[in-house]
Amino acid sequence: MTRLSSCVESATDLNYADNMLMTADAELVQIVDAATADAARRSGTWLKCRPGCTQCCIGVFAISQLDALRLREGLRELERSDPTRASAVRLRAQQSRLRLSPQFPGDCATGILHDSSDDQFEDFGNDERCPVLDPATGTCDLYAARPMTCRVFGPPIRSENGVGVCELCFDGASKKEILDAELNMDWSPLEDALNVEAEEEAGQHGNTIVAFALTCKS
Repeated sequence: MTRLSSCVESATDLNYADNMLMTADAELVQIVDAATADAARRSGTWLKCRPGCTQCCIGVFAISQLDALRLREGLRELERSDPTRASAVRLRAQQSRLRLSPQFPGDCATGILHDSSDDQFEDFGNDERCPVLDPATGTCDLYAARPMTCRVFGPPIRSENGVGVCELCFDGASKKEILDAELNMDWSPLEDALNVEAEEEAGQHGNTIVAFALTCKS
């Protein structure tokens, strides 16, 4: 397999269809999307997520190397199907990276964050729009390749701090109604294992953010 270099174009693109890691990731995506759809069904009208709602697209967040690899392949596919839209995504990513670089809590050369805690984003990039977000339509230009955080946002999700929900959803819902809609995240061990493979493939260990993932590419 071709190793990913830091912000350097490789002469050979990864072949998504023939790459075993990407094939396994496609299966993971199907599992996650099915679980999220089930949680959305149980959420009913409490779930307010709709095309054009961009609340969760403002502000930076950490993504894994598996997410980064999927995003880059998604952009390559968009370049084949809609070069104009792909060019717009690349330009927004480059502009976003320039804005974020001066205070980036990591290595600007590689795009790797110093650590994986949410505290690093408390005063960083809170008003930054995701470069994959089309400002005209309010929709994601790489929706099929979006990171796992984006895929599961909306339904109640359990973490070490308890069960959290989007602030626009479940407003006024009872604790039982929230728990009844909780997202089943049994896929997490598989995602972790595939991310280890993605880090080996990339030669990069640690999280990054979308703007750097799309400008530090293979």
